[in-house]
Amino acid sequence: MQPALTASATPTGFLRLIIIVTTISAAVMELLDVTIVNVALTQVAGAIGATIEDVAWVITAYAIANVIIIPLTGFLAEYFGRKNYYLASIIGFTIASYGCASSTGLGELVGWRFAQGLAGGALLSVSQGILFDAFPPKQRGVAAGIFGMGIVLGPTLGPLLGGLIVDNYHWSYIFYVNVPVGIAAALLTFFYIAKKPGEGQRKSQMVIDYLGIALLAVGVGALQYVLEKGQADDWFDDRYIRLGTGLAVAGLGGFVWRQLTTAHPVVNLRLLGKGTLGMTTVFSFVAGLGLFTSVFVYPVLVQRVNGFSPTMTGVSLLWPTLTCLPLFPLIGRRLSAGDSPLPYIIAGMLLFVGFGFYSGTMTGQAGPWDFYWPQLLRVIAVTLLTLPLLNQALAGLAPKDFPGAIALNNMIRQLGGAFGIALANTYVARAHAQHRADLVAHLDTGNPLLLERLQHLGSSVAQGYRILDVQVDRQAYLLSYLDTFRLVGVFFALILPLAYLLRTKKKSAAEIALASKALAEAH
Repeated sequence: MQPALTASATPTGFLRLIIIVTTISAAVMELLDVTIVNVALTQVAGAIGATIEDVAWVITAYAIANVIIIPLTGFLAEYFGRKNYYLASIIGFTIASYGCASSTGLGELVGWRFAQGLAGGALLSVSQGILFDAFPPKQRGVAAGIFGMGIVLGPTLGPLLGGLIVDNYHWSYIFYVNVPVGIAAALLTFFYIAKKPGEGQRKSQMVIDYLGIALLAVGVGALQYVLEKGQADDWFDDRYIRLGTGLAVAGLGGFVWRQLTTAHPVVNLRLLGKGTLGMTTVFSFVAGLGLFTSVFVYPVLVQRVNGFSPTMTGVSLLWPTLTCLPLFPLIGRRLSAGDSPLPYIIAGMLLFVGFGFYSGTMTGQAGPWDFYWPQLLRVIAVTLLTLPLLNQALAGLAPKDFPGAIALNNMIRQLGGAFGIALANTYVARAHAQHRADLVAHLDTGNPLLLERLQHLGSSVAQGYRILDVQVDRQAYLLSYLDTFRLVGVFFALILPLAYLLRTKKKSAAEIALASKALAEAH
């Protein structure tokens, strides 16, 4: 077996291929698990005796854990050594995946998903850093493009793979599938990923901000609980919602205070005042909201209303992504050549607005190809936003600030995703009740046409009423989900004028080369 290359040399040939396969596999595995559950919500809910709304915690627990751990990945990689931390994360993710598959109740499943999210937080950013190190500085635009394809492909393969598994096997296999991939990635990492010089040797000089970590976990967790359960529990009429709100305010407020006053912050919030990072995080938050919300709502809509099977749902998401896959390396090369990220960001925002309002015109009879065009707009929008937003976040910053800026930007994007899923759940619940009431209000029991309709629906008027009730409920859900898509479009439209504040001066060739090198070293 070929030994790992020394960290001082750039790998070539077979070894570089192994590193690409290892890092992309680990990153795709983490991203795939963000969405693989989406098409299986109905089956999971039925198997563990929960509602679809409650099962959404399986998704948000993963997102919350990512929000907590992502800003810590740089610190943990430096504290334990990048290779050691990466290997431990892959093993932890694999074990948590087995725990998810073996779960028999909602609480157990949510707990393992949270653990999976904590372990998976490192797989994305550390994979990117290892991949960048495998390329010389002039080829790192290519590395960014390769990694970008994985970023898009992972969330899209999730619904397809999940659909195939749910339609043909038990739902638990959506998690068991990670086990062999995780074992292979762990072995490849152990034998082929090299350590960087001095990895893990500064442990004694580093200070862990335990209070900051605790405040972040409490604040984000409490906020997510309020957003998820507020609608069902009558908001502030419920004492747990009031308690959660207090904890969220205290936790997040205390976290901000702690990060601005401590000499060793876990998240360097002071960077928000430098360059365009502060404004870029607003766009990253909304981008995360749009991506996670749309990928969460779409499978539920087409299965609950349009009658798609899980496999059909996954296939309908796959084709738009395959169409746009070549865009990622192209954008990576253009950004490396010096293109400003701002035009890409503006175009991506406009396309997301178009996606939201176009999706809001769908009907309950729409088929997979009817959804192709709005989904194509979404995939192009995500492609135009992902790499350019990361580049924009680093504009105007010194290379030494890159690691903190990347961690902060990634955390905000994940937080936007968690917020978006909670918002979608709450909004759909409220909109469904309102739409159902409006639809029922138009049913006149004294109208002979209604009675005739009821007789055609069933063998008796009573049975007709039951069938009509199901139809009204289905239509109310359709209108609610379409409203949610429009709401996503509104979010993007509202922040679009702020793009004016992202303008920066054009970089020189030397600055572009320095930024590319520092971006790789930041991981």
